[in-house]
Amino acid sequence: MSIGGPTIDLPPGANVEKKFAGRARLYIGNVTNDITDDDLNGLFSSYGETNELFVNREKNFAFIRMDYRSNAEKAKRELDGSMHKGRVLKVRFAPLGASVKVKNLTPWVSNELLEMAFSVFGEVERAVVVVDERGNSKREGVVEFARKNSALAALRKCAEGCYFLTSSLRPVVLEPYEPNDDIDGYPEKNLPKKSADYYKAREVGPRMAAPGSFEYEYGTRWKQLHELYKQKEEAMLREMKLDEEKLEAQMEYARYEQETELLREQLRQRELDRERQKREWELKERQAEEQRRVDEELMRRQQEDMSVRMLHQEDELRRRQQENSLFMQEQRAPTGYDSAAAAAAERDYDGAAPLPTDPKTFMDAYERGGRYEGGRDIRGMDDASRGRADAAARSRWGPAGERRPQPDDYPTKRRRY
Repeated sequence: MSIGGPTIDLPPGANVEKKFAGRARLYIGNVTNDITDDDLNGLFSSYGETNELFVNREKNFAFIRMDYRSNAEKAKRELDGSMHKGRVLKVRFAPLGASVKVKNLTPWVSNELLEMAFSVFGEVERAVVVVDERGNSKREGVVEFARKNSALAALRKCAEGCYFLTSSLRPVVLEPYEPNDDIDGYPEKNLPKKSADYYKAREVGPRMAAPGSFEYEYGTRWKQLHELYKQKEEAMLREMKLDEEKLEAQMEYARYEQETELLREQLRQRELDRERQKREWELKERQAEEQRRVDEELMRRQQEDMSVRMLHQEDELRRRQQENSLFMQEQRAPTGYDSAAAAAAERDYDGAAPLPTDPKTFMDAYERGGRYEGGRDIRGMDDASRGRADAAARSRWGPAGERRPQPDDYPTKRRRY
């Protein structure tokens, strides 16, 4: 995750050799079983600093790590084959065990990118991409780790999964790697001269076979076999190249289809979201419309209730006005009053029709109304009570029909109307 971003213009790697790297570790064979650490340090300290000395006295070998590769090469060159305590030492570069060979690289992988990519598995001491004589990448490289467990982790992870170094979907392929010790080659002193095959092979020296001889025929067969091997190898490489191109084309098309399907899925998801939002908006609109209708109905009912209350109040007011008018008419009806003056007074008072002039007729009309001052019912009264009520009513009018001054004995009615 830390290196998964763009890898454009990586900084150049440091060309400084790391001290006490694995490439400077030497193997020392054929040592005596009584050799000490001081003896080995005394042998190699003259060529540079030493570190990580290990001695196996049971099997007569040891390992030592020099500070730099050049010092290790010098110590190997001068100490290999030398005598020490009566034995000939064998000095070789120790197998690293922490190196891996990386194959199936793309042309855009450099040393810096290779080191950065495999640094996630552990400390990398050296990472190089193998090139040909023209300096072009051979699509493979070597990564040397500082610890063996880092190399094992890289081998395991890359075998279980697919590790890509660039945008290309070409995963790297890892193999354990042991570098060839080709600095000194295979000198004569390394040959097993005690073997009988050695003397048999060295009985005849280098020579050119005469045409038509058995040796010539034998050599020609070997050359043909080698040529056939070369042709098959070239044909296999061409076939592998075609298969690689075919695979890349198929994978590019498959990736295009996958990206297209992802876009289609995103479009379908957006359409579903749009439909869902549309349904939500329609639901909200219906709810708002329903709420508006409810509010309108509630307002209409409130207005109707208010109108009914107003009409009821108007009816009540009209009824009370009529009762008051009747009451006032009752109070204005004495015996022997002037009917014309009473009728004019009544018309001036509330515009009502004139009262009957005959007392008996007035009392009959009054009884039909059934009301007296204060809302009392006079239809159930006896003669004495009714006489007193009539006398009280007639006492309010003079002999000429004029209204006599009366005290304000109805303050409640005045405040009410």
